Amino acid sequence: MLSAGERFDGYVVDAAVGHGGSAAVYRVHDADNPARVRALKILDDRRNLAEVARLRREFDFAHALDHPHIVKTYERGPGWLTMELISGGAIARLPTIGARLGALSQIADALDHTHNHAIVHCDVKPANILIDSHGNRAVLIDFGVAVALRDDICRRPAQVEASLPYSAPELLTGHAPAEATDVYALACTAVELVTGAPPFPYDSKMGLIGAHLYEKPPRPSREHDWLPRAFDSIIAKALAKAPSDRYQSCREFVALIVRALQ
Repeated sequence: MLSAGERFDGYVVDAAVGHGGSAAVYRVHDADNPARVRALKILDDRRNLAEVARLRREFDFAHALDHPHIVKTYERGPGWLTMELISGGAIARLPTIGARLGALSQIADALDHTHNHAIVHCDVKPANILIDSHGNRAVLIDFGVAVALRDDICRRPAQVEASLPYSAPELLTGHAPAEATDVYALACTAVELVTGAPPFPYDSKMGLIGAHLYEKPPRPSREHDWLPRAFDSIIAKALAKAPSDRYQSCREFVALIVRALQ
């Protein structure tokens, strides 16, 4: 772990922001230009080749996409990268359903932009959607398990790298992801942000896998009487087991959710 005041490759550490998995994130500033603030992500010393490859993908995919709601990456070195600092926390910290849906609309636009560049994020979830300090701008982060469709059209993941509560059935059965994979994960995210829990709130790995593969989509309006039944049907289509049965775009899906809850 780095301490405040330490230097790292031309940057000065201000504070630790967080630590999770195999990496730590710090708020840093440029040693020659203190006004230039960044987030510095560094892999642990016990890093393995898979973690290094994931960090490289995280940098390369985000760097290739220019969109106001996709995190900007700046520099990369052996086991580290710098990116813009988003300091408002994760989307779940927004206090109202309306604010969360507004943020989801921004993320839907970012995902459609990503898909237009033949990239699938593959790990959409509330923790990967950050909000700026003013609460007005949502930002999609962590492209570490993203897939470029042009390069990986036949890619069959050996294991699920995405987060299980938000994993589409095709990921769990070893099929190549597609744009609809992100639609499914965005729908799981929307359910959690609206109701407080993902659509299949199982604690066990096998329970989650079984639910994504075989259970019908939930009907949240039965548990939350303030939700219209239209919300159930919109979610059901987005959570269809077959990718071809889901919405054609993330924007279409979120627009319908917003309209149903207005």
